[in-house]
Amino acid sequence: MAKKSAIQPSNGDDSAQPQFKVDYREIQTFGTLKRLPIALEENARAQSVAVLNQVLADTMTLRDMYKKHHWQMSGATFYQLHLLLDTHYEAQAELVDQIAERIMALGGISIAMAPDVAEMTKIPRPPKGREDVPTQLARLLEAHEIILREAHEGADQADESGDDGTNDLLVSNVIRTGEPQVWFLAEHLAETVLVRPENAA
Repeated sequence: MAKKSAIQPSNGDDSAQPQFKVDYREIQTFGTLKRLPIALEENARAQSVAVLNQVLADTMTLRDMYKKHHWQMSGATFYQLHLLLDTHYEAQAELVDQIAERIMALGGISIAMAPDVAEMTKIPRPPKGREDVPTQLARLLEAHEIILREAHEGADQADESGDDGTNDLLVSNVIRTGEPQVWFLAEHLAETVLVRPENAA
């Protein structure tokens, strides 16, 4: 005699059944603003959203470049740089979230998907292959400089338009995170020796 199945057929009430077949629907077009009562004019919000989306696309690129170089690190300083790059990656990942949430708080739409980021970023794309340590660090420094320039210019624009929140984010978060990371990376490219010859001055 066949065992009775523990799974019973529906009794006609489908309220617990997930309705996973839906028509996809966009509720806000990219590049538009929602009206929000945050005491900022629409033109100021639109300007900040545009600036922040560029910074966001480049920060996402930098974040991912940090992870690429973390994985592909090599050489005598492998362990130290492997850990350092992952620490920097975590800080950039946190920035990504802060920037995207500020864009949404302004009523805009944050860039999000990898193909859109690749289309928008100003940071040169590294090859799929593995590069040597000086090249990896130089690429990261170049990316930081691009973002820091955008952040300085964007902070000035936000200050002029009265967008204190965006100005604060760019100065207190983006710039103050980026500048020490540049310092830590750049010092690895200084030509120093561990021991000086005895007859050296």
